[in-house]
Amino acid sequence: MHPIIFFSRMDFSQSNLFGYIEDLQELTIIERPVRRSLKTPEEIERLTVDEELGDIERAVYLLSSGQDIQGTSVVANLPVLMRQNPAETLRRVLPKIREVLHVAGVEMQLTAAVSFLTVLQEESVSIHTYSHSFLHIILQNLEHRDAGVSNAWLETLLAVIEALPKETIRHEILNPLVSKAQLSQTLQSRLVSCKIMGKLANKFEAHVIKREILPLVKSLCHDVEYEVRTCMCRQLEHIAQGIGTELTKTVVLPELVELARDEGSSVRLAAFETIVNLLDMFDTDDRSQTVLPLVKSFCEKSFKADESILVSLSFHLGKLCNGLYGIFTPEQHLRFLEFYKKLSTLGLQQENGHNDNQLQLQTLEQEKKYISVRKNCAYNFPAMIVFVDPKNFHLELYSIFFCLCHDPEVPVRYTMAISFYEVAKLLNSGVYTIHKELVTLLQDESLEVLDALVGHLPEILELMTNGGESSGSESKLLSIPDLIPALTTAEQRAATSLKWRTHEKLLQKYACLPHIISSDQIYYRFLHRMLTIILTNNVLPVQKAAARTLCVYLRYNRKQEQRHEVIQKLIEQLGQGKSYWNRLRFLDTCEFIMELFSKSFFCKYFFLPVLELTHDPVANVRMKLCYLLPKVKSTLKIPTDKHLLQQLELCIRKLLCQEKDKDVLTIVKRTVLELDRMEISVDVFQKRFYENDLLDQEKERQEHLLLEMEQLEKEKQQNEGRSTNVNDKMFEKKRRDSKTSSVLAKSITLSVPAISSGTSGGKEDKKSKLVRSQSFSTQALHPKYSNIDKCPNKSSATGYTSSVSGMGKSCMLSFSDDSFRTHSSGSSGNSAFPSSSSRSLFSSADQKNNGNKESQSRKMSM
Repeated sequence: MHPIIFFSRMDFSQSNLFGYIEDLQELTIIERPVRRSLKTPEEIERLTVDEELGDIERAVYLLSSGQDIQGTSVVANLPVLMRQNPAETLRRVLPKIREVLHVAGVEMQLTAAVSFLTVLQEESVSIHTYSHSFLHIILQNLEHRDAGVSNAWLETLLAVIEALPKETIRHEILNPLVSKAQLSQTLQSRLVSCKIMGKLANKFEAHVIKREILPLVKSLCHDVEYEVRTCMCRQLEHIAQGIGTELTKTVVLPELVELARDEGSSVRLAAFETIVNLLDMFDTDDRSQTVLPLVKSFCEKSFKADESILVSLSFHLGKLCNGLYGIFTPEQHLRFLEFYKKLSTLGLQQENGHNDNQLQLQTLEQEKKYISVRKNCAYNFPAMIVFVDPKNFHLELYSIFFCLCHDPEVPVRYTMAISFYEVAKLLNSGVYTIHKELVTLLQDESLEVLDALVGHLPEILELMTNGGESSGSESKLLSIPDLIPALTTAEQRAATSLKWRTHEKLLQKYACLPHIISSDQIYYRFLHRMLTIILTNNVLPVQKAAARTLCVYLRYNRKQEQRHEVIQKLIEQLGQGKSYWNRLRFLDTCEFIMELFSKSFFCKYFFLPVLELTHDPVANVRMKLCYLLPKVKSTLKIPTDKHLLQQLELCIRKLLCQEKDKDVLTIVKRTVLELDRMEISVDVFQKRFYENDLLDQEKERQEHLLLEMEQLEKEKQQNEGRSTNVNDKMFEKKRRDSKTSSVLAKSITLSVPAISSGTSGGKEDKKSKLVRSQSFSTQALHPKYSNIDKCPNKSSATGYTSSVSGMGKSCMLSFSDDSFRTHSSGSSGNSAFPSSSSRSLFSSADQKNNGNKESQSRKMSM
């Protein structure tokens, strides 16, 4: 066949022809800079280095006669040279680097600072050798004219100080620091001195700091430049930690009080933040007499000053209020609370119409600062709950909580979503009061808010439904109808967005829902949605997350009909789907089923559908199946699953004989070797499979318990229906004939005791068992309750059927608790019958695992 070529109409008129020529000229203009950027032969000659030179010789040559980019490369390679040949590098390369750095550019300076720090961290040489060779170079470049280069060398020096001995620090750093901190030095030199003194405070004893460092600190706190005073004020926190509580009270605190009244706003801000950070070091008298008045005046003047002070104040307010809590009077407590409320709504009053007298137009910068203030208030909200006591939350802080959750700015709502779990934990029994805000944040317009909330969503939902003993059941029930639509809406919004990681995270967290809501609600609102996501979504991590959550829902579904329906859909729509992509997802789902379900469950429903994929026409499906076969074989038990083992061996033989794809055949051969080395567990209990067998028995026992729970609920509904029908018929008969009604009444009074005496034990047994089944439905669904009811007596009590309904109340007591069994065995001859029957009433799973013939014979005799 010849290729079909489609010709489009082209206009070769003069105007269009000139247009084509102009386009070609533009292309040539674009190419010109590329050609000019190429190196000339002379430049290439200068950049060429002899290949026979060693690493050290090449480095020395490039530093001596090479270009800047080559010298920078050598400096970046210094840690490698130090690891390979430290002696020659220190003798020949490092002196050359020292010479080059005097005239080097910014890029080489920054590279050298990083390389020197790397050599220190890798410990290529001893600290004595390092200080002798590298320390002088670092100190020489500290006062570089470029601020970025100076800061880079300063960071390297501060890291070196941590490793240097005290004598070296005293002679090489502390003694020159006295002259560097004088007013005659440059501003950059004094700023560097401030940061170095903050680092040295943790290296010497208190008396050394008092004698040699504190005089320099005081002089720098009174420096003429506000940048120096600000920098020194921020270092007072480190100095206070080095000198202790007493010197902090007598030396540091007076300096902070004076700096808090400085004319520079940045100095006052640094003083305030340092006071808040040092609050734990002050005693009660200092807090009440010095710190509290200073903070009060600072808060009162904050609205009149620069908004940046408000940002810092709002960030530290929670720590400040709790730090001064013990010395607050009720009036001061209320004043600080009102101040927090005012900050929480800062910038929103004009929109709400509260400040009609202040109708000044806000600039963009002011709006940004107001948003930062409200964001900080949201950050401090858990601390403010502690400040007012959770009992007073609804009265004092709920209105602010509502405003912050409905704030028009995304950063504020995002911060509230992050702290929502902390708020819920603090409220405990009163957590039901904030369920409306949870629904609001779940339905938020921004997916960032949803992503922040989803991080602790299982814990939040658990607190919301089970939070506190005093919270009534009515409040729990009222919160769930609002939560379910909010959860479905959140998932749909995440699915329609491009942020698939948020969607994946949401689906993973939704696996907690069996512990929160009923099985029917999950089946109708979430389970089919997960199957739809597996079939239609195009993102593999999202599909896998949905598949695992679907398996969790299936694991704890309480209706056998619904479980069979889901299993059938998985096999038909995924395992037998037309798209190979769906068949691949079926294998992923089977892997999750093997993880969550018992071995017998997988073998019963999914073993043969998985083996059918050995005939799949797509090589990728067969390849994935081969990787899964060892896990599939591990689910078998001999001799129960002997026929399935034969099917597995038959499929492997067909793959070995009929496989045409080379890659698949290679994996098949590798898998065969792995399968041959595998040992299959036997029905009889074995020590080598101890942990796996126990876990599988627990899974199987819970699966049987779900079936029994379903059967008991059906019987309960049938009994309730029969009782209502009997009552209706009796009422009709009484209304027809009064004489016959009296006769019927007598007959009923005679017959009812006989019936109740025979079946009361069975009804009470079923009632008690329903209570246990309900407790299982709330406990087994949570990860921390994964190993419930491991006692064999309890498992036998849950495995009995309605055939024991005529044993009476003593039999029921023997099943419910072991203490009743020992008590009743010695009372009479009739009490011995329940104790023997209790041994024979194990579930089918326990009979299969234990193989107790004695219990089976007693059951037959009974």
